[in-house]
Amino acid sequence: MADASRRAASLAAAALVLLTASCGGGGGSGNAGSADCVPNCNAPANLLSADDVRKVIAQAVGEAQARGAKATIAVVDRVGNVLAVYEMTGARPKFDLLSGRGTVGGLDGIRDTLPSTAAAIAKAITGAYLSSSGNAFSTRTASQIVQQNFLPGESQGPSGPLYGVQFSSLSCSDVVRNTTHGSVGPKRSPLGLSADPGGLPLYKNGAVVGGIGVMADGVYGLDLIITDRDEDLDELISVAGTFGYAAPADIRAERITADGKTFRYVDSESIVSNPAQAPAFAALPGALVPVDGYSDGTVRAGVSFGTPASGYRAADGVFGPLGAFTLVDASNAVRFPPRSGAGSGALTAAEVSKILEEGIKIGNRARAQIRRPLGSPAEISVSVVDFNGDLLGLVRTADAPVFGTDVAVQKARGALLFSRPDAASLISTLPPARYLSPDGSVVSMGSYVAATRAFVGQGGALDGVTAWSMRAISLIHRPTYPDGIADTPAGPLSKSFATWSPFNVGFQLDLIYNQLVKAAATGDTSTGCAGRAGLLSPEGTADSGLSLARNGIQIFPGGVPVYRGGTLVGAVGISGDGIDQDDMVAFLGLHNAGQALGTGFGNAPVAMRADQLSPLGVRLRYVQCPQSPFNDSTEQNVCAGL
Repeated sequence: MADASRRAASLAAAALVLLTASCGGGGGSGNAGSADCVPNCNAPANLLSADDVRKVIAQAVGEAQARGAKATIAVVDRVGNVLAVYEMTGARPKFDLLSGRGTVGGLDGIRDTLPSTAAAIAKAITGAYLSSSGNAFSTRTASQIVQQNFLPGESQGPSGPLYGVQFSSLSCSDVVRNTTHGSVGPKRSPLGLSADPGGLPLYKNGAVVGGIGVMADGVYGLDLIITDRDEDLDELISVAGTFGYAAPADIRAERITADGKTFRYVDSESIVSNPAQAPAFAALPGALVPVDGYSDGTVRAGVSFGTPASGYRAADGVFGPLGAFTLVDASNAVRFPPRSGAGSGALTAAEVSKILEEGIKIGNRARAQIRRPLGSPAEISVSVVDFNGDLLGLVRTADAPVFGTDVAVQKARGALLFSRPDAASLISTLPPARYLSPDGSVVSMGSYVAATRAFVGQGGALDGVTAWSMRAISLIHRPTYPDGIADTPAGPLSKSFATWSPFNVGFQLDLIYNQLVKAAATGDTSTGCAGRAGLLSPEGTADSGLSLARNGIQIFPGGVPVYRGGTLVGAVGISGDGIDQDDMVAFLGLHNAGQALGTGFGNAPVAMRADQLSPLGVRLRYVQCPQSPFNDSTEQNVCAGL
């Protein structure tokens, strides 16, 4: 009960700070932010009604009309249910995917192929999934945190803290849901998460209830230059749509720091319409449109987060007193209860439960990085997979951002894949990534195996000798090595900087490229992202995929492999807060679980860890835990010596 008491005390402190803080709105536009929701953020009344959805769309269309623009607009609820997609008459049906770096490859340079409805939905989902009652992030915020430097363009700075998150919540994931599962989330995104400005969260009573996404300018890109302020068409239309549903001012991205730097929410709120006088929905110049697998072309109400209909509810059993939430199906049955893994020496259900429990305990004590007010506990998702990548258990804290559900599993599977003794053969036998741009170009997955072994040494990579954490993997999956240092070679899992962009990152994208493009272009709803046959593959090509990484992998910190002695038996993945916090919860939570049960499982032996390797004379890191990590103690260096 101690952890529940700590969380209650932290929430009480948060309420006091918020009650004495300004509840003013969203900036120069006069768009007043929603009132704060503490302590009732998951109240059943916190949802978007059908009339709310119509109002958001009408306000956005009014701004587009005032600017002479034709837009496609999507609205989703917090768990990604698409509540409506509206296409103005004359809106461009397809878009160009361009990073602005002048590069071609991967997704970069695909023109007039993918539907604008997919872009609008992805933007809306991103605004909803990255946000919570403690932070409001936009697709512009996402643009800051997925580029080669943080801040973008800042010389000699490390990569964005969530580098690679754009390739999560994919339509082919086994963790996210589709329309056949009813209202339960989290729902899939047709393009993963978006870094193109024009996606914002929607709030009611201080609680995030959904998101709006706009595609009007015909380009799905990102902001490479953060030193200026743009008048972005998509973003301004989405700003107008949020009137009456804006994020509380105190939790917007510009009030939150990472590495001493503030995030960006929007560049401008200088709208030219008056949302209070938006046209009636029935008089709008366009129509609701169906999107196969996402929307039936009508307006629907959202669901209230935290109720079984949303797919998330308060957990029972040992997790209940910790304030944890669990995922449920349409029948309110827990989707991922702790269970035993397969094979000799596998994790038992009791061991999985203990790992999840200890992870939540660390999260409850941890000082959050990306939440307001300061001193809030971290909000996280905790996952465990076995040697085959099967998901053995998944729990989360109550207000963890939704994106972390899928990402936590991606991190666990990434650490598992690279630590397996047969990793090289698993990767080398996958079908090549077949790019649409340049047309028909092919990338061999085996090329990454050869490059990685040459980079770190034959005995250090992809043969089971080395235990790979997600932090170590991330460091060799950057366009410069060491990370962020200009004029240095690319890591072996990355594209060279000359051809790299956030739409052409290397191994992570190439692993899931074929199915991502196939699903976006054709509406393919099959499950399994990694190692699938390409859209342009010859007829009859095998398409079984790599089940071990069926929702893809992630390439930022927060995942570690699990060993029983020197034998790999699974992995843990954490997501939802700062990357150092994610590392700490994974590493320290696993350690504490192993110590509590004494059954021989835990972190990798020190001699096996990837931080024993020094490619190009620069030592890799295994995990990095934060300074002064806990709200309830003055402990330091809590991961040292473990």
